[in-house]
Amino acid sequence: MSSFYKRKEGKEQPYWPAGPFKIRLPFVHYRFETAECIQAIVLSVVTISMIPLLQQHLGVPYDVAMAFIIVCGIGNMMGALLGTPFIPGWITPAIPLVVLFLGDFEPGPEAIQAMFALQFLVFLIFFLLGITGLGSKMVDIVPNSLKAGIVIGAGLAALIGEIQPGGRLMETPVSIIIGTLVAFYVMFSDPFKRIRQNNRVARVISNYGMVPGILIAIFIGLAVSEYPMPNIEWGIISPAFGEMWAYLPFSVGMPGFDVFVLAIPTALIAYIIAYGDIIVGDTLIERTDQMRKDETIDNNLNRVHLITGLRNLLHALFAPYPGLAGPIWTAATATVIERYTFGRKAMDSIFSGTGTFHIANFLALFLLPLASFFQPVLPIALSLSLLVTGYVCVQVGMEQIRTPAEQGVAGVTAVVLAIHGAAYGLVAGIVMYLLIEKVFTRKQQRKNTPYKEEAHQKAL
Repeated sequence: MSSFYKRKEGKEQPYWPAGPFKIRLPFVHYRFETAECIQAIVLSVVTISMIPLLQQHLGVPYDVAMAFIIVCGIGNMMGALLGTPFIPGWITPAIPLVVLFLGDFEPGPEAIQAMFALQFLVFLIFFLLGITGLGSKMVDIVPNSLKAGIVIGAGLAALIGEIQPGGRLMETPVSIIIGTLVAFYVMFSDPFKRIRQNNRVARVISNYGMVPGILIAIFIGLAVSEYPMPNIEWGIISPAFGEMWAYLPFSVGMPGFDVFVLAIPTALIAYIIAYGDIIVGDTLIERTDQMRKDETIDNNLNRVHLITGLRNLLHALFAPYPGLAGPIWTAATATVIERYTFGRKAMDSIFSGTGTFHIANFLALFLLPLASFFQPVLPIALSLSLLVTGYVCVQVGMEQIRTPAEQGVAGVTAVVLAIHGAAYGLVAGIVMYLLIEKVFTRKQQRKNTPYKEEAHQKAL
């Protein structure tokens, strides 16, 4: 299905200017893409897999949690609508750290207040850095060892939360282990990448990222009775928006100043993790821009910051969310970009792919047969998302560290952060960096100075 406006060869996809934003509407500015629609419908199970966390840590009933999910879907559509080529999602690596933070608060009004405080701070960080253009400069201040430690620590927290006694993997090992192995093989395996080069079926499977692993895990989980058979219902979902008001900060009350202070370390770490995701996404877009000369993609990082900030504000006020609002759903974005590289006939514009994805994903949330089928197996989708995220975080974090000093600082930071939370992890990382890397650097400078002076004297 085509759009009203047509892009000229080599130009930017048509849009309506609106200050820092570029508004694009389906069928008006970009066409609807069937492949992304199908993928988004299946991956709606990942979107609604946040419900167990909302129930467990915020004390929100299922119907109200579903209303929160709808708010999340509205926020996710803001990406393509306002002009970023990314598919937005959660700040997934930060979820275990948010859970650790919420662990100090009683589920219910107290935890909702704490979640509001955290998400409002995340909004402020993104919005202020976006509107001032300081985002990239601020994150450059953070040393590589500290950034690596934070990313690895977030990955370890995700992995530990799933594999520890009482975790989802230990409770239902057959389905989650097999599903995770399938997802890892499809997404990360070098042998599978070689097969993919010469096998069309393998290429199609790889284009769907986590979907094959999730579907296989669901099938096995039901077959071996690790999860109950779903009771499929027909119709359209009616989210409990009326009851939702009782679980918002307007009703439960605003948090005290001390709660905001406690939330600062987790908010800062969430931003650092999210900024790493932005860089990954920007790299994907730059690489794609070289392959598709028919479209110029404007990926303004300040606009990404502003959109992400507004989405976090929407959540803070109307659906405090343990997943937070992240700038990019990396796995989904990478999958869409992969098909985009096949040419304009395959996907007219990057915005037609990303825009279609979240519109279809949002509409799928209202399909009662889909939601009722997925309801008993939601832990599978959440678990696989966290395990894949944990793998990626450890891999990316390890790539950032080079020297023995950086490795030691990153390792200690990661372990403390994964076990004791954001505040302790940040303090440990900063202290280790100052004691080891800074002191080591100064000693090296003093050690090397005499040799330089001696060489200078000989030269004279």
